[in-house]
Amino acid sequence: MISFAMTDEQESMRLAMRDFATSAMRPMARDCDEAADIPDAFFAQAWELGLSGAQLPEEHGGYGGARSPVSNAIVLEELAYGDATLAVGAAAPALFAYAIADQGTAAQRAAYLPAFSGERPHAAVLALSEPSPAFDAFAPRSAAARNGSGFILTGTKCFVPLADRASHFLVVARDGERLDAFIVPRDAAGLTIAAPEKNLGLKALPTGTLQFDGVRVPEANRLGGAQAADVPRLLNHCRVGLAALLNGLGRAVLEYCVPYAKERVAFGEAIARKQSIAFRLAEMHMEVESMRWMIWKAASELERGIDATRSAHLARSYAAEKAMWIADHGVQVLGGHGFIREHPVEMWYRNARTLGVVEGLVGV
Repeated sequence: MISFAMTDEQESMRLAMRDFATSAMRPMARDCDEAADIPDAFFAQAWELGLSGAQLPEEHGGYGGARSPVSNAIVLEELAYGDATLAVGAAAPALFAYAIADQGTAAQRAAYLPAFSGERPHAAVLALSEPSPAFDAFAPRSAAARNGSGFILTGTKCFVPLADRASHFLVVARDGERLDAFIVPRDAAGLTIAAPEKNLGLKALPTGTLQFDGVRVPEANRLGGAQAADVPRLLNHCRVGLAALLNGLGRAVLEYCVPYAKERVAFGEAIARKQSIAFRLAEMHMEVESMRWMIWKAASELERGIDATRSAHLARSYAAEKAMWIADHGVQVLGGHGFIREHPVEMWYRNARTLGVVEGLVGV
């Protein structure tokens, strides 16, 4: 029998994340966007949630929880409901940790995972996107050439979250006809980290551009070592995570517009009673629910260890289109108020547009 109900543990986790999102994230989101900065105090708060260490093995300092992409999708939706920008800042390091835990060698797990269970926030992130209008995550231009007992990395990565503070980057590059991922420390010779980027949305999130000019990477820093890693599977985790963020953002827009429409009076009655507005809100609700089921389907395939490439692609593509549609109609429901900073919908609109065109920020 198929069940769409959350387990008791997942429901408890969802409520805890929703409380954090509404009490800690939502109140500071606008100030962070205006200042184009996330305060260190927030990263400390997010670290205390245990997002990075909860599903890491106990022998490496983690809590030993079961690895669950479905649970992670639930968490990311709730965090993005608070604010998508802060959600990426809080969850980006977990993607690096999960990749090492899932596909790293024993030596890589021992070397890198303990840092994600310490008392202080630790940042190490995935470097995936590239500054090309024809960028394809499954066919990057960044290349890794075999050189003796290691590799030489060349290419450029952009929109790398937390690039200003990350200790290591997990860099996806083309190795001949296959995809590979390499662990690169920020002080590697030949790696240049450009100044923080200025973006349309996710303005508070520090992102940067990485330039690789003949960076030497030993075999030991290849994810999975000599056996290499299943990078397409890692990218599927990324796409489901991104879709979960878009789902949470879309839900935030919807739940802001409904009470507004009930209170806003035009021509003698609440605009929520106008058929055009009521139907629009109903469609927004349907799309939020549809996104969630597609995301959970893809996440469940990842959790069961089967190929989720198709489901992850569909979930990400659908969420990118429909979250933008919801944000656009949210602005229209608010009318002139949709364009002013007194209301958060214009910020969510910019964030939806940005999330729809990037890759590799978070994962499940």
